[in-house]
Amino acid sequence: MSDSHPSPVRLIDLDDDAASHAELHAGLAAVVVGLIDPGAFDDRRYEHAADVVVARGDPAIDAICATIAAHPIASVALVQVLRGAGGRSIDDGLLVESATYSALQGGPEFAAWRATRRRRARPAETDPVLVERDGHRVTITLNRPAVRNALNTAMRDALVEAFALPALDPSITEVHLRGAGPSFSTGGDLDEFGSFDDPASAHLVRMQQSVGRAIAAVTDRVTAHLHGPCMGSGIELPAFAGRVIAHPEATFSLPEVSLGLIPGAGGTVSLPRRIGSARTALLALTGAAIDAGTALRWGLVDAVDDDIAGADGAR
Repeated sequence: MSDSHPSPVRLIDLDDDAASHAELHAGLAAVVVGLIDPGAFDDRRYEHAADVVVARGDPAIDAICATIAAHPIASVALVQVLRGAGGRSIDDGLLVESATYSALQGGPEFAAWRATRRRRARPAETDPVLVERDGHRVTITLNRPAVRNALNTAMRDALVEAFALPALDPSITEVHLRGAGPSFSTGGDLDEFGSFDDPASAHLVRMQQSVGRAIAAVTDRVTAHLHGPCMGSGIELPAFAGRVIAHPEATFSLPEVSLGLIPGAGGTVSLPRRIGSARTALLALTGAAIDAGTALRWGLVDAVDDDIAGADGAR
């Protein structure tokens, strides 16, 4: 934000009756942080009045303000997308998210992040996704364990193809999504971020090859089994599944704003449907990870079970 713009953070007291009944304006170019008494904390109740709701004295307030100060454009873009999340269809939500993500790819905050990174060469890979069928049951396994199943273009395309199988075959009644190795997925492959020729073309490809849409099309048959650190797309995509089971030591985070971006794998669609927009904003604006117990209380996962491991047995 330039000096000519007002501060992109607005703190409001949600214990004030007028403030708690206010309605967010979709185009407001600021993040509205609602403060509430810890003894009466109910963040879901005030999503109409604030983008993110925090108890007074919670250290998350400082983390949120620090993120917004460092990445004001991405922070404001995030909450503007989330403000309308509840009224959009999955397709509409994916479209809004992707268009905003592409705009941010052309922005100064993402450019600054890219300038700090050197792209690494990787050896050629085969079979980034494994698909196994046993009668009416299909198991789809992310298979880049050496990079903690970082989602690259090849894996994305393979996942879209894999989820087309149950979409075309109603005799498949169970689809299980897993990750090989020490983590289900630590998110997008950072070596590919921003590598497309231009953000506009990337938007069209992202809409055509949407893993989130592919999972949502068969959601009632999909169970995702999560373990290890699940970051970015590593939670955005499984949140589209009808049932999500997490290992007790799994953790969940959304780090994209720190890159000058917003979640781009469908997280502004899938997470609000499970945990609401305020908690989605809290995850994204703090960048902090939550544990499996918190994820269960919030509804981000449906069960916690220690009988979950990577396809090779690694936890």
